[in-house]
Amino acid sequence: MSIRGAACIAGAYEHPLRKAPDTSLADLHAQVATGALADAGLELADVDGLFVSGDAPGIGALTLTDHLGLRVRHVDSTDTGGSSPIVAVGHAAQAIAAGKCSVALITLAGRPRSAPSPRDWWFLEDPSVPEVPYELPFRHTVANTYAMVARRHMHEFGTTSEQLAWVKVAASHHAQHNPHAMLPKVVTVEDVLASPLVADPLHRLDCCVVSDGGGACIVTTEERARDLPKAPVYVLGAAHTLTHALNVSQSDDLTVASAARSGPLAMERAGVTHDDIDVLQLYDSFTITVLITLEGLGFCKPGEGGPFVEDGRLAFDGPLPTNTDGGGLSACHPGMRGMFLIVEAVRQLRGEAGERQVEGLELALATGYGMVLYTHGANHNAVVLERQG
Repeated sequence: MSIRGAACIAGAYEHPLRKAPDTSLADLHAQVATGALADAGLELADVDGLFVSGDAPGIGALTLTDHLGLRVRHVDSTDTGGSSPIVAVGHAAQAIAAGKCSVALITLAGRPRSAPSPRDWWFLEDPSVPEVPYELPFRHTVANTYAMVARRHMHEFGTTSEQLAWVKVAASHHAQHNPHAMLPKVVTVEDVLASPLVADPLHRLDCCVVSDGGGACIVTTEERARDLPKAPVYVLGAAHTLTHALNVSQSDDLTVASAARSGPLAMERAGVTHDDIDVLQLYDSFTITVLITLEGLGFCKPGEGGPFVEDGRLAFDGPLPTNTDGGGLSACHPGMRGMFLIVEAVRQLRGEAGERQVEGLELALATGYGMVLYTHGANHNAVVLERQG
């Protein structure tokens, strides 16, 4: 089923807090839900579709349905890790096109800064996962997995730490104009390289922040969206790719992103090309994540990501504005980040991004990874969004 133009994002909201020790996870979901509905000019009683994933409290959709007092006729709890909200936008558009619901609420929230969980990565030690007995003795972590990707890219293509640092530099230039950014200070390449090593060759400033927070969006029919206060943002195409499940040993190639499958497919379904995309919102758990995603999506050739990101190319006033809210590297990352890619894309397409606004844009591509090896493995998901008129 084609979803091209079948549904619109009518509301989007980002929680302003980056640390919320006195707010429960359920209330974070509730606050972002009501914020997105207010942005759309709708109420909880209008919602007939709920889309949540593993970040939801308790027993997920059932818990939130009760907590919000919803009476829905369609529920989707697909969990692909950090990319779940991007998947949800595509699924919501499909559900609306099929008549399963007419107003879909998608939420994300997390409290890893206030309430870190020692079992966030429990599945890395689950003996029922076939690869675990072979990988567990090496005690790999999220950071050193990305470091392996960066080191391999350096070995094969001559990529440098200075080039990776340019990704952070661009993110910081955007974050300075985001009033809710956790790290609003502009940094230089030298600042990144001077920050402590976390997992060689990645420095502290190559890594995403850890924050609390949340976000939500409302997907509805084109007909309904036309009568709402904000300009509708159309969902043109979406795609989801699974390359392997959890462990790095199942990866085909550390330097090849699964974005190479889902990104071009989402653009094909949307009927657009690389030259049509005006702004990118990419999952940036680490600087290397952005670099190999750009290669995978086809904005530069494999191995050419290093030179491609240099000299402010990803800044909002550059040729390919990327992560214009400051991204996970500077703005926020409450355990999972996919929703913020959608929210910032909507802001940009509506012309609501203030001093970081990209001028004259019509199309945005938002893409994200999920599960453990975010940089390329487990899964990658993409959605193309458009402002019309």
